Amino acid sequence: MSVVEKVIQQISNPGRDSLIPVLQAVQEEEGFISRESVIEIGKALDLPASKIYGVATFYNQFRFSPNGKWTIQVCRGTACHVKGSANLLARIERELGIKAGETTRDNMFSIEVVACIGACGLAPVIAINGNFHAKVKPDDIPEILRTYRKKSEEAGK
Repeated sequence: MSVVEKVIQQISNPGRDSLIPVLQAVQEEEGFISRESVIEIGKALDLPASKIYGVATFYNQFRFSPNGKWTIQVCRGTACHVKGSANLLARIERELGIKAGETTRDNMFSIEVVACIGACGLAPVIAINGNFHAKVKPDDIPEILRTYRKKSEEAGK
C-alpha cells in the first residue's frame, strides 16, 4: 500500500477539502511531495495535478524534492532580521554554493528560510535538523558546517 493510500484511508471523508491535510501527511511520511504522489492524490481526490501543484506552491511549507541530510533553517523573523539573519543566510549560501530552497549536489545540506523559529531571545538563530544554534555570527557558519560534515563522516555518511 502506498503512502498516499494510507493517508487517504486515515481521513474520514476524503474529498477536495482534504487536499492540504493530505499533502501535509504525505510530506511528513516521504519528506517531500513527489510527482507520483501528486498524480495519486489527484486520482484519490478527483483533482487535476495542476490544481494540486497550484495549492502546494502557494504554501512555502511544501517541497517537491527531498531535503539533504542536514536541513538548515534560517530564521527571518523580526528579532533575527534586526540582529542580522540576512547576513547569516548570505554566508550559508556562499559557503554551500546554493540558495535558500536548494540542496547541495551531495545531498548533504538544504537551506530553508522560515518566518520565525520561536527563539527570539536567542537571535539570530539557525536550526539544523531541529538543533538550535543561538546568537550566530556569519563567521561562525564555516565551523558549524564543518561540525555537521564531520558528524556525517563519523556516521558513514
